[in-house]
Amino acid sequence: MAQQPRAWQRMLSGRRLDLLDPTPMDVEIEDIAHGLAFVARWNGQTQGDHAYSVAEHSLLVETLFCRMNPKAPAKWRLAALLHDAPEYVIGDMISPVKAAVGPGYGALDDRLTGAIHIRFGLPATLPVAVKKQIKKADKISAYMEATQIAGFSATEAKKFFGQPDPSVTEGLDIVLRTAVETRLAFKARHAALLEQMS
Repeated sequence: MAQQPRAWQRMLSGRRLDLLDPTPMDVEIEDIAHGLAFVARWNGQTQGDHAYSVAEHSLLVETLFCRMNPKAPAKWRLAALLHDAPEYVIGDMISPVKAAVGPGYGALDDRLTGAIHIRFGLPATLPVAVKKQIKKADKISAYMEATQIAGFSATEAKKFFGQPDPSVTEGLDIVLRTAVETRLAFKARHAALLEQMS
């Protein structure tokens, strides 16, 4: 009889996360922060001495979300911070690769997102309006990243990501830090938002 392929990953925390059937009990913020701090956005095709990590991107998206929604409760700010959290185990696939992989990637992402959300006191599925605002912040972040560190012209970035409102991005620059610095910043922001939720 053929052996079933392994569908779990062992985390540094010692947890075994089943990718096909993830449970909130196997989700730890230390694993998420560590993984995201080492996953490079843009497949690593960015300028600078350090990779631009998904953790750094997540911090920027949460900042943009807060600027666009200053009265948003802490739980939705936390959802913005965690919007790419599944990538700590499945990596950051650029959109063309996601399209080529097909709907299986989206289903995997949804299962992991649900477990992560429940672990930190969020609904498994976000309200549509909140999800749209997070997606809008994500696209603004992508425009900033594209023009500041990924070699896109403003015209090219506008075509793919739209033109952001300058008032939302004013004074914000892409930050490139070491994985350790980014991991600590991500964990600190996560802790602050959880504190606000309690």
